[in-house]
Amino acid sequence: MQKTALIVGASGLVGSQLLPLLLVSGRYNRVIAVGRRPLPIMHPKLEQRIVDFDHLEDHRLQLIADDVFCCLGTTMRQAGSKEAFYRVDYLYVVKLAALTAANFAAQLLVVSAMGADSRSRFYYNRVKGEMEEAVRQLPFRAIHFFRPSLLLGPRPKKRTGEQFGALLLRVLRPVLVGHLRSYRAVPASAVAQAMLKAAQQEGHGPYVHLSDAIAEEGYARPV
Repeated sequence: MQKTALIVGASGLVGSQLLPLLLVSGRYNRVIAVGRRPLPIMHPKLEQRIVDFDHLEDHRLQLIADDVFCCLGTTMRQAGSKEAFYRVDYLYVVKLAALTAANFAAQLLVVSAMGADSRSRFYYNRVKGEMEEAVRQLPFRAIHFFRPSLLLGPRPKKRTGEQFGALLLRVLRPVLVGHLRSYRAVPASAVAQAMLKAAQQEGHGPYVHLSDAIAEEGYARPV
């Protein structure tokens, strides 16, 4: 039986790679894209929901799906403050997860970050870790956390720091072996493919996917 996919963050780096995969997948006959503004895409399967994330509960009945793909995320620089970053990367993600779980979604697949740890001394990693811990408590059949290292791919705005980081990781690739393999940069398209493949496996319980595992499983060439 075909299913319904719900994707949040479809205009972002990973989400923009994932949405086309969902639309052509035979697994889904409906794809609901949730966002603040319309996407410049039309497709027979696609249904767009324009929402206010600060009042996401008002849209609860529009958030009914089998598989929920959360690609929400920002950076401290983009957000402008710790409070704004926390609102997007913790509050919005956890609220989405709670509402869709209450609507009996079977699976949640969410982009987190390498180093996510609620005990981390780094604020970014600590928030990601707190988000994961909160989401783990919800009654999904399966929860998949994707923790990529530096993400590669086309961005609307160039980020000088990330461009330098990508170059540095390419130079260091030969020495990123063993437990350091998870630090290898990974294309956003690879993460998107991994998310769809994970959903198709119909697993049970929580899973964590790192950059090296995504590359090794054939989603992309190692960077």
